Amino acid sequence: MADVNRGNRPLSPHLQIYRPQLTSITSILTRITGNALLISALLVVWWLLAASTSPEAFATANGFITSLFGKLILLLSLWGLWYHTLAGVRHLIWDNAIGLDLETAEKMGWAVIAGSFVLTILTIIIL
Repeated sequence: MADVNRGNRPLSPHLQIYRPQLTSITSILTRITGNALLISALLVVWWLLAASTSPEAFATANGFITSLFGKLILLLSLWGLWYHTLAGVRHLIWDNAIGLDLETAEKMGWAVIAGSFVLTILTIIIL
């Protein structure tokens, strides 16, 4: 039989009610950086293929990569690489059932975020 009180039931929590936690945000960001790294890897492959094809093709690819926009993409890719690596290490730690309590998980989330920025800056300074 049809449910007569269908409109009176509470709805499930949505974005207006639910407050995202740091662990969920860092998990989503890990997925985003993984996909972004795939795209930036294709950019590097394009550059290498252009280098092996012809001087004109290399000039086009190299001009794009050395432009301000290309350098910004490479900088964000560098940060994404460090972030994705640190988040992967955090997940390896969690796979061993270490640091699963809420307080430690929050600290590890902030450590991944801060560590990725610090390692990105150190890489820029060193290179």
